[in-house]
Amino acid sequence: MKKKQWQGRGPGEHAEQHYLVQPRALAGGGDVRHASEFLRASGWRDKSKKDGPLTMESPDRTVRVAYDPYLLPGGWTIHGRAEGANGAWSAHLGQQTPVEIVAGLTDALTRPQSAHAPNAWGPLKEQNWHTLFEGGHYMATSPDGTAWMHYRQSVDGEAMWWTGAKDTQGYGWAASFTPNTPMHLVQAFSTELASPEPVMRPRGRVPLSPQIRTRSVSVRPSQLGAWQQARITDARAATWARNSNRRTRPRTTARPHTPAVSARTRR
Repeated sequence: MKKKQWQGRGPGEHAEQHYLVQPRALAGGGDVRHASEFLRASGWRDKSKKDGPLTMESPDRTVRVAYDPYLLPGGWTIHGRAEGANGAWSAHLGQQTPVEIVAGLTDALTRPQSAHAPNAWGPLKEQNWHTLFEGGHYMATSPDGTAWMHYRQSVDGEAMWWTGAKDTQGYGWAASFTPNTPMHLVQAFSTELASPEPVMRPRGRVPLSPQIRTRSVSVRPSQLGAWQQARITDARAATWARNSNRRTRPRTTARPHTPAVSARTRR
């Protein structure tokens, strides 16, 4: 997938019609660059092949994020390499998963993990999602019933995260996470999934769903470009700060002292 830059217009530009869409879970996929350009600005490498699917690799080569719109069912695939006692993990998100929700997870891949224990259910409860806990099954459903998040565990110990959204006509998406997906990533995803904030879509890119609420807004291309560029600038600043901190961090352990070799003792 060829890299594209954010573009705007100069003087004399005309405002374009966009829509603020709620609930965000039914807003459609959106612009893939919302996620990919943030990763690029955070130091991730673009490993995409010409005219092929988007593939981004973390600086330490432990995680890959791919978006493939060419194969059915298409969508996002995120793989984390096994490290030490932690096994490999993966997440699969359908093509119509709103990119703002995808970015909840992919943005979190670029940040240090918080010292606080993650809680994937916390953001859902804060937004008054309906929760049900039965045995090894944990379920949460949005107040309007369009989105859900489940954790299921079978009697033989197999477990899986399953989430998604669907309207009354069957339009929607689904996503799954392997059980060993880092919990702070699942929490970052659930935070964006449960957010009540609308997302913006251009005219002609709003799904035809009876459960979607929209509000028309006029946006100049330069405004849209500035908002998008601000996100990239934030990613670059955070990356620079982390790298600078690593370079200036004082040594915490003393180098082992090797005594000078004395003259050979005569026998």
